[in-house]
Amino acid sequence: MILRSPMGTALAAFLFFWSLLGVQDATAAEGTNMPGEQIRESILAGSWYPGDAKRLRQDVESNIQKASVPDLQGQLLALVSPHAGYRYSGQVAAYAYKLLQGRKFDTVVVIAPSHRAYFSGVSVYDRGGFRTPLGVVPLDTEFITALKERDRRIRFVAEAHAQEHSLEIQLPFLQVVMPGFKLVPLVMGDQSFASCQWLAEAIAGCIDKKSTLVVASSDLSHFHPYEEAKRLDQVVADKVNAFDPGGLSESLKNGKCEACGGGPMVTAMLIAKKLGANKSQVLYYANSGDVTGDHSGVVGYMAAALWANPRTKGATPEGERTPPRVGVDLGLTAEEKTALLELAKKTIEAKCRGEKAPAPEAKSPTLSELRGAFVTLHKAGRLRGCIGQIQARQPLVKTVADMAVAAAFDDPRFPPLRAEELKDVDIEISVLTPLRRITDVREIQVGTHGIYMRRGGYSGLLLPQVATEWKWDRTAFLEHTCEKAHLPKDAWKDKETEIYIFSADVF
Repeated sequence: MILRSPMGTALAAFLFFWSLLGVQDATAAEGTNMPGEQIRESILAGSWYPGDAKRLRQDVESNIQKASVPDLQGQLLALVSPHAGYRYSGQVAAYAYKLLQGRKFDTVVVIAPSHRAYFSGVSVYDRGGFRTPLGVVPLDTEFITALKERDRRIRFVAEAHAQEHSLEIQLPFLQVVMPGFKLVPLVMGDQSFASCQWLAEAIAGCIDKKSTLVVASSDLSHFHPYEEAKRLDQVVADKVNAFDPGGLSESLKNGKCEACGGGPMVTAMLIAKKLGANKSQVLYYANSGDVTGDHSGVVGYMAAALWANPRTKGATPEGERTPPRVGVDLGLTAEEKTALLELAKKTIEAKCRGEKAPAPEAKSPTLSELRGAFVTLHKAGRLRGCIGQIQARQPLVKTVADMAVAAAFDDPRFPPLRAEELKDVDIEISVLTPLRRITDVREIQVGTHGIYMRRGGYSGLLLPQVATEWKWDRTAFLEHTCEKAHLPKDAWKDKETEIYIFSADVF
């Protein structure tokens, strides 16, 4: 179910690809591998992915070989993977599953959305394994039993699995990259945030010390023009990179983005947080238009990973404490960050010397994304200018170039920067996540969130690094944001005051 709209939108999308790929009605299950077991037979082999085992393995291995992923330091806890036919989304899925090379999990919990059946709660297939051309994936019956005992809303609903593609499509990748695992197959009928919360609680409680991976199955926006799809899908990517499950659920509910597996994604994020994850990163994004060349109506696909990085909580190899990271990691590479800092520097230098500034050039898709950003200047450790654009109205390279000039020459608190000061000025860039309004200030995490506050004609913003630099707690952070907005320091307690949070990749 797409959280922003009735089930009909997701169903229409599913039926389109179903007819496009020539899928026929699945026959009843025939084989079993144990007495009493009812193997769930493949409904996708020969259409959504190859029906021949050798060719299927070759296709998966080829996609995995083409993918390149970062070296994640720490414990991998969850993945997000798309669920269209391999022709459309197989290469994107490979970016998630490549992370499993060299890793071993005993159990994989796959959480998928229901496209064809309408039911409340969550359905778990507990009758037998899942067959693909690569063999039968066995169930983790112990885990499944524990789940059903924890919450009666987790039960077997036959129609939830009979024709559902979003769960099965994940299995061949898992079978090739990490053979020998056991499966916990879950299909969500209700994707409300409340359902995500109780399901996450149940799954996390069963994982305990087990070697378990969670996989959330989801496509993104459906059948919008290419650029509109990218805009919608960027909202999802921002929420995932910001590790903000509540914000993602709210954006889906309000129609700011789309994801037919939004509930599984939110649930996976909640589970990962409960298990100690502190990192969330989109690994790759593409849409069907990138494959077919038809940009009139596309479907978006994303791969992502969630993991616990011990370096942010413990000691470095040399035994020194690593200071906690301010803000979040939005997936910018070292080369992209360097390019943005160089752009800001050269733009300011050109303005100082009366020369023509370099044209902002996006040398990667990330740098062309619509993003808000702040540019901060320091001289001898003291603030020398800071101006930013909150809303994502233009490509990141253009935002950084414009804000660099504004911070150097238009900050009313300081005189315009002089050429002789250039050698003493340090530049800091903060690439922002979208604003999210809150009603409970306990959601504010010092060191992760910045605050934007508004009441009447007054407003003020403080970046995440400000609270960390001054060692403020949450209350002090709120009070100083009030002062920045020229409001009484306790104005944050007033119901008329609008409070928004955001995060930033600071470098």
